[in-house]
Amino acid sequence: MTKKKNNKEEEVIVEEIKENTPSAKETNTSNTEDAAKEKSGNKKKPKKDKKQVELDELKTKFAEISDKHLRLQAEFDNFRRRTMKEKIDLIKSGGESVLINILPVIDDFERALDSLKEVSDDDAGKQGTALIYNKFKEFLKQNNVKEIDALNQDFDVDLHEALTKIPAPEKKLKGKVVDVIQKGYLLNEKVIRFAKVVIGE
Repeated sequence: MTKKKNNKEEEVIVEEIKENTPSAKETNTSNTEDAAKEKSGNKKKPKKDKKQVELDELKTKFAEISDKHLRLQAEFDNFRRRTMKEKIDLIKSGGESVLINILPVIDDFERALDSLKEVSDDDAGKQGTALIYNKFKEFLKQNNVKEIDALNQDFDVDLHEALTKIPAPEKKLKGKVVDVIQKGYLLNEKVIRFAKVVIGE
């Protein structure tokens, strides 16, 4: 009786062991899976193929070229604007030196007309001088040359050049221009000759 009992108990224990112990097949498959996992974990990332590398290089080159193109375009725009401005300035004041050299001639005509005040208006010499003087004045006007208004004006360093100071004939003329020795002129609002003046103090 005890032998049978012991045998049965042994059989039950053996069966339990069999159930809990994995078979050789299961062990092999699990080992294979683990090995595969390890291999996949250890594998290096696949290298980029040649086409991808070439494409990346082309993209970089394209970015560089487009950047250079934009810079060149900006430089050209700046150059064009600067050239246009210079051309406009040249057109505005292109004949500046010629106009400056004409101013002493105008001064001479004004002095001549002053000396001819006593002569009658019918005199041919006076009429001829006045005619030429007026033509010169018209020429200056057409070329945007304008006389600086100085007499009885406040002294302005940007327009006038003070030669001397004298006592002002009236109180209201203190610090103002009381006499103009030589007229000044503007070309397109730029001073081409300062007015030489006397200031009252």
